[in-house]
Amino acid sequence: MTTEETTQSASRNPRFAHQPPGLLGKIIAFVLGAGFLVLAFMFSLVALAVLAVGGLMVWGWLWWKTRAIRQQMKEMQANMQNQAPVDGQIIEGEVIRETTAPLRPERLLR
Repeated sequence: MTTEETTQSASRNPRFAHQPPGLLGKIIAFVLGAGFLVLAFMFSLVALAVLAVGGLMVWGWLWWKTRAIRQQMKEMQANMQNQAPVDGQIIEGEVIRETTAPLRPERLLR
């Protein structure tokens, strides 16, 4: 865009009537932008730290509240290991069922 076209468009729309920023304006914009970026990074780190501490507190609270249940589970497991089978023998095996009844046609796969 030429200077003439810029001047013509600025005269049509007063919002664009200002001159482009010079070197000082660019430096100020850079410093302000960098400052805002640093501030945003600091606040995000603080938010992350707060979430981490909050998560640890919730985990600790749940761990403390469930300690009685964990103790009961340990006791039940120890009791199950100490109990002997009813008659002292464990029989393991498979059962194969054989029937002599005729097959019904509606139960057959097609």
